[in-house]
Amino acid sequence: MQLFKNTNFDFLGKKWPFIIASMVLMFAGIGSLVMKGGPRYGIDFRGGTLVYVKFADRPPIERLRSALSAKLGGVPEVQEVTGTNEVIIGTEMRDEKEQERGRAAILETLATTTGAQQSGKLDVNNTGAGALADRLRGPLAGAGVSLSEPQLQDLATNIRTFRDEAPRSGVVKSVDDLRAAPGVTPQILQVLKQELDAAPYGIRNIEIVGPKMGEELRRQALYVVLAALAGMLIYIAFRFEWIYGVAAVLAVFHDTLVTIGIFSIMNEEITLTVVAALLTLVGYSMNDTIVVFDRIRENLKLSKRGSFPELVNASINQTLSRTILTSGLTFLTALSLLVFGGPVLRGFSLALVIGILIGTYSSVFIASPIVIWARDWLEGRKHNRQLATSQATPLRGRAPAKSAK
Repeated sequence: MQLFKNTNFDFLGKKWPFIIASMVLMFAGIGSLVMKGGPRYGIDFRGGTLVYVKFADRPPIERLRSALSAKLGGVPEVQEVTGTNEVIIGTEMRDEKEQERGRAAILETLATTTGAQQSGKLDVNNTGAGALADRLRGPLAGAGVSLSEPQLQDLATNIRTFRDEAPRSGVVKSVDDLRAAPGVTPQILQVLKQELDAAPYGIRNIEIVGPKMGEELRRQALYVVLAALAGMLIYIAFRFEWIYGVAAVLAVFHDTLVTIGIFSIMNEEITLTVVAALLTLVGYSMNDTIVVFDRIRENLKLSKRGSFPELVNASINQTLSRTILTSGLTFLTALSLLVFGGPVLRGFSLALVIGILIGTYSSVFIASPIVIWARDWLEGRKHNRQLATSQATPLRGRAPAKSAK
């Protein structure tokens, strides 16, 4: 599909404003990283505890934040997932004992802040099927409900499954809601009311990352990005010429550095999902650059007229429709994730939005000028060697002058 036909925009003539903008962004990002002592890593890399909580109603964000701050000190991370009643609570704890203390403090704060009942009954929203079966075995038998062990296990599984299904999604507002669960008769429901409570929240997941694991993840993330760049350099050097490979890798390195710098300026966290977005960006930007380089190579074979910069400019114009279609559609998708995805997807989608913008213009205004400069430099060296050879050859072949008598 061709959006534009026979375009002749002078892209290379407009390269300096983009190169200057890239230099400003890179220096600003590097300055921010230096001032802040490096990127702001997420708990995935720092080490700490993440607790994902689903509430029956709107979560008390400020009360949770103030209560956790009083217990743990500092400002804990309490993020509400937009459009849901879910909350992500994060604490940075470097020591394993501190992590366990932070986990216990979060669970205690949730119970006290939400007014969860402390009646000694089992909380149906924060327990598993095994604990349910153990709690109900004796009371059901005492109430005259005759269930075999497999039937009891099935009942506990049905209650847990009912709780986790939409629209409840992990939280029942009342034990009375369990009357709709498969296998729950009126007699069984009376026993459930006697033995169970329903807290106004349910803990969906708890993640604990140790400090050693965080350092290992940081190191592996760096190795993965560098390995991807090295592999692409080797491929492009083999597929095209080594100057094309160097230009493409420098452009992708530029994209990654600018994206991380902008994250530092915006004080955004670098998490595992952001690293995944950066790797996606590396592949996406490299693919866009290769498309332009491949058209340059084809035009070099087909046309011998015009200078190399003119041929590069023509190649960029010929791939313009493809660039706008692929980059534009991907950008709109990433932008929709950024706007509607909430805080869970914010880092990933923000990295993609920034990376697509930077990566698209770097293929045109960074990688292509580097190829032109490198080619001119190599041809200049070749010309100088030929000139030096042509000047030296007559001197070696000339007969020595006879001395005058």
